[in-house]
Amino acid sequence: MLEIKKYGAIDIGSNAIRLLVSNVIVRENAEPQFKKSSLVRVPIRLGADAFVSGIISDENVTRMIDAMQAFKLLMKVHHVEKYKACATSAMRESKNGKEVIAKIKEETGVDIDIIGGKEEAAIISFTDLNTLIEGDNSYLYVDVGGGSTEFTIFSGGKIITSKSFKMGTVRLLNNKKSENKIIFANVEKWIKKNTKDLKRLSLIGSGGNINKLFKMSGRTEGKPISYIYLNAQYQFLKKMSYQDRISELSLNPDRADVIIPATKIYLSAMKWSGARKIYVPKIGLSDGIIKSLFYNKL
Repeated sequence: MLEIKKYGAIDIGSNAIRLLVSNVIVRENAEPQFKKSSLVRVPIRLGADAFVSGIISDENVTRMIDAMQAFKLLMKVHHVEKYKACATSAMRESKNGKEVIAKIKEETGVDIDIIGGKEEAAIISFTDLNTLIEGDNSYLYVDVGGGSTEFTIFSGGKIITSKSFKMGTVRLLNNKKSENKIIFANVEKWIKKNTKDLKRLSLIGSGGNINKLFKMSGRTEGKPISYIYLNAQYQFLKKMSYQDRISELSLNPDRADVIIPATKIYLSAMKWSGARKIYVPKIGLSDGIIKSLFYNKL
């Protein structure tokens, strides 16, 4: 007997808002299959508000309301039976975050949960990450967002430790250089301390920027990117102007600037941990939300 369920996940990040609709194919005596049906991304940069003025602007509140109404209609068309909306660091740090969520609920009926870094990492752990971390090898999982970056260390198939740092791409673009220097120094200290006894460590990267870099590399799915390649790409991107990254590389305007600090984060994590390669599975918060809904973990 075959049963197909439809679930929705709304990820309200600091750089963009996403709706993922997935089909969950359930068969007797078989593992459920999760197939992406639709992914819609809206470039509402909430972090530019939250990390500079400390509040979400009226303009972006209106855009969020419009986005949630559109997402509700899309889920209705897709016959989504269950969904969950989660907001991360930008909404978490906005002084009017709770007020904005209440207004969105009143206007659209969409309930939004503001989640912390640890909860975000826990949701992501429901993804297909386990297919990579099996065995005796060690991995540093790096999930780079607009407002924060989550680091999780796996060894022997188990989580050793994890930590969330206020080191997101939008935040780094808006911070003073002196502030970013302190953040990078703190992350370097944590990574070196927690990976010094681990051998044959590799990185696992997630987030829109590393997915774009992987796509640009032309690598076959499942194959890692080397430190040498990523560093060469970083130097190449830095030399290009913002306009050229859009016109010559076909990057979206809201990707063309944040891809630089994102690449720096991944490269720094590789350097400090001694990793020479980075795997880029197609996973993220929205994928974790879908699986968490299916297994009733949310």
